[in-house]
Amino acid sequence: MKAKPRIAIIMDENTSGDGTLYETTKAYFVAVHRAGGVPFGIPYFIDMVDSVVAEFDGFVSVGGRIQFPRDWYVGDESRYPSSERLEVEQALMRGFLDHDKPVLGICNGMQMLTCLHGGRMVHKIRETGAHILDHDNRGAVHSVSITPGTMLSRIVGAARMDVNSRHQEAIVEVSGQAVIAAKADDGVIEAVEIPSRRFALGLQWHQEAFARTEHPGNGVFKAFVEAARNA
Repeated sequence: MKAKPRIAIIMDENTSGDGTLYETTKAYFVAVHRAGGVPFGIPYFIDMVDSVVAEFDGFVSVGGRIQFPRDWYVGDESRYPSSERLEVEQALMRGFLDHDKPVLGICNGMQMLTCLHGGRMVHKIRETGAHILDHDNRGAVHSVSITPGTMLSRIVGAARMDVNSRHQEAIVEVSGQAVIAAKADDGVIEAVEIPSRRFALGLQWHQEAFARTEHPGNGVFKAFVEAARNA
């Protein structure tokens, strides 16, 4: 029997404090484990990148609030704290993509995945229009429309589903290298795919928060782990 795929999950940190702690919800690890993978937390050491890319079968870029490069923004810039996570995470994501190993980006991870493929974002999505929902609300749930014909559509088997909101920044432009896979009813981009890769998917919402439920979006973790199994 083939061994279970080993999944690298970059750790988040307490950027709201002094940045001395790795701080990542257990839900990412639960979601990967329940989907059949073996999850490992990855710290911020640039000299580990090559060995992580070589030794692991898939990469999860988790949520977080760190300062992205100025040129990733449209008429704005990040006001989040700078973090040594940025350099390591970019190198890991590029490495897994270059080896065509599966990449799943959640929130911060979707934004990085999209911007590495020519997309751009804004720091405060609510300031872009009066119709924009309050996406930075841990208790909020809203519906998303899934783009027909996308990988996400095939995975979840539904045209719409309810998701959570925990983000202030958001993607507002994608390049021809990316496909918008889902949008909220206010037009905010909620999922992006990179079709040139076997599995490169970003979700703006926190699917890991549904790991212990029967939410249809949990199929994303199953599809991701299955792709890693065949990496």
